[in-house]
Amino acid sequence: MSPSGGTLAVMESPPAVFTGAVCTLFGMALLLWTATRLRRGEPVAAGAHPIAAAVLSVLFGVAFVTTGLGLLLSL
Repeated sequence: MSPSGGTLAVMESPPAVFTGAVCTLFGMALLLWTATRLRRGEPVAAGAHPIAAAVLSVLFGVAFVTTGLGLLLSL
C-alpha cells in the first residue's frame, strides 16, 4: 500500500522491455531465415553439416523467442 492508501503501481522496466522485444524479434527472424533457406534447398551455414546447422538454428530461434516472450510476459 502506498502512503495515500492506494495500491502501488508496478512500473515496467525499460531495459527488460527492450531486451524482450529484441530477443523475440531476433528469434523470429532466425526461424524465418532458416525456414526460407531450407525451403529453397540452400545451406543454412557455410561449411557445416546441413542437418546439424538447421537443427541448431531452429533450437536457438526457439530459445530466443521463448526468452523474449518470458521477459515480456513477466512484466
